[in-house]
Amino acid sequence: MGYTDADKLAVNTIRLLSADAVFHANAGHPGAPMGMAPVAHVLFNKIMRYNPKNPKWLNRDRFVLSNGHACALQYSLLHLAGYKISIDDLKAFRSLDSITPGHPEAHDTEGIEVTTGPLGQGFCNAVGLAIAQHHSSAVFNRPGFDLINNYTYCFLGDGCMMEGVASEAASLAGHLQLGNLIAIYDDNHISIDGDTNCAFTEDVVLRFKSYGWHTEIVEDGDHDLEGIEAAIKKCQAVTDKPSLIKLRTTIGYGSKLEGTGGVHGAPLKEADMKQVKAKWGFDPEKLFVVPQEVYDLYHKHSAEGAAKEQEWEQLLEKYAQEHKAEAADLKRRLSGDLPEGWEKNLPVYSPSDAAVASRKLSEILLNKVHQALPELVGGSADLTASNLTRWKDAVDFQPPSLGIGDWSGRYIRYGVREHAMGAIMNGLAAYGTILPYGGTFLNFVSYAAGAVRLSALSQVRVIWVATHDSIGLGEDGPTHQPIETLAHFRALPNCMVWRPADGNETSAAYYVALTSKHTPSIIALSRQNLPQLENSTIAHAIKGGYAVHEAEKADITLVSTGSEVGICVDAVKYLKEHHNLTARVVSIPCFEVFDAQSKEYRLSILPNGIPSLSVEAMSTMGWERYTHEQFGLNRFGASGAYKDVYKKFELTPEGISKRAVATVDFWKDVPNIRSPINRAFQQLI
Repeated sequence: MGYTDADKLAVNTIRLLSADAVFHANAGHPGAPMGMAPVAHVLFNKIMRYNPKNPKWLNRDRFVLSNGHACALQYSLLHLAGYKISIDDLKAFRSLDSITPGHPEAHDTEGIEVTTGPLGQGFCNAVGLAIAQHHSSAVFNRPGFDLINNYTYCFLGDGCMMEGVASEAASLAGHLQLGNLIAIYDDNHISIDGDTNCAFTEDVVLRFKSYGWHTEIVEDGDHDLEGIEAAIKKCQAVTDKPSLIKLRTTIGYGSKLEGTGGVHGAPLKEADMKQVKAKWGFDPEKLFVVPQEVYDLYHKHSAEGAAKEQEWEQLLEKYAQEHKAEAADLKRRLSGDLPEGWEKNLPVYSPSDAAVASRKLSEILLNKVHQALPELVGGSADLTASNLTRWKDAVDFQPPSLGIGDWSGRYIRYGVREHAMGAIMNGLAAYGTILPYGGTFLNFVSYAAGAVRLSALSQVRVIWVATHDSIGLGEDGPTHQPIETLAHFRALPNCMVWRPADGNETSAAYYVALTSKHTPSIIALSRQNLPQLENSTIAHAIKGGYAVHEAEKADITLVSTGSEVGICVDAVKYLKEHHNLTARVVSIPCFEVFDAQSKEYRLSILPNGIPSLSVEAMSTMGWERYTHEQFGLNRFGASGAYKDVYKKFELTPEGISKRAVATVDFWKDVPNIRSPINRAFQQLI
């Protein structure tokens, strides 16, 4: 396979660049980069197809570093290959506002495909990238035009192997027969607590074989470049299974602490740095040294990648001549823009229309928009019949050999794997040709909180269809009734949490979620029927908050979301008849979007001078930003028919009215009542 002294020099350069970055920053993880430098060199200099001059080339091979703490390795590789990472950037490793942060972040650094950090997430992202490639190739490839055929490669370590989310994704990947996915397991037997024999002694290869993976073992990952390349090529030849290479390495190879936990997460000591450099023929006194011979080796491979892209562009040009519609669709998808006029398919409702559960409204919408949005690919965590996430003529994404679907299918059966579903959706979104959504109960989005957080941090467009959104799910009881979930995810930056109250609000939630290119969304949907509201329109709801029921000289504003908005509207009549109080009703289906409106608009919806009461069958945390008083559920729910549960907690017109009267009485003697929004604004200034 032609490995020379130049390759050995390159391996040691990668080891030392990574160690130098950690040493210079006085923080980081040198051990894994020093141990994985040989496989990294083989992959980036002999195997992978990429062009640093165009990091977004569609048919590039994808690389995911799931053990993201080892990112000094990835930054070193990107620098050598010619991506926009300079020696100065390596010197700025882990420093404020650098493009070489402490874990890889896709929106900060060219050449980083996905944001990894929490262990196991990157591996799941890689599964998503592999699914996206299979689907996209089935949709766009034609005879004579093998337009999309890239591989996804993933490095992962013992920590990723121990995380349950990786097991979920590995199981699904084996079922889906993702032959374009090759994972390389850094088997160095060390985690933060030391030798893995204290907690992790399973046979990983046997586990992955049982998942349906092809497996290879390379015993000498420290030196055997030929063996590493041969293993990767054997995996490439297996097209009906994902592949795992178990690579035995020595963490911190070359260090005095090699093979121990001491080199995992701390810089090498100065004396150790010097001895390592001297051992491999480098000047012990110098940091960040790259021999020209190594640059030449990498730039040669990068030039080969650029040439392959040129060939691909020529193929794409011919493809566009013969398959104009498909080429135009592909170009549009890569831009992130939606088809012109797609929004005309959004359902519109009037107050005279029947009451419908918002999960059903979501299903109606998906049935109307899916043909206009061919990039929309959905699924459910084994709750399809409850989430109503599958449109009528949907085809499942499945290996054709199983006879139950096709690679071009747009519906993914995730199984009972909420966390993996979330992380896989992040990978699907990162590929560039797919707009993913996934369904589960709102309560179980909490299972996937790690993936949701990375969606927001990564700035990817994914949509959670989160049904059974409150105590309104009834008989399943407190274990299934989400109380704290909305407060949790509303606190997450760059995450839109929608809780629509009717059909137009549901359409608005999807409109904003689908058109927001860099923000994930959670759409919380009811099991019980909801009435269509007066003054509800898509145009009103896309502002995140608006007045559902207006009144002159109102005594109080009732502010709510979802299924409780209709109850608040009923409370208006009760307040007038029994207490001679006039109430307004405001719906705020999405805090994030409402907060983005102008101060003038927000104060027109929640004006000064009127006391306000929030009503939501959830924790009241967060509502103090909008209302003077809060009525909700700061305890777990109860099991029973949903109407009985609502009555138990007084989430009824009578119960709301009782608290509205108390609010008016409390605030009537307080002069110059100000909206909490206005007070918060003044404090911020």
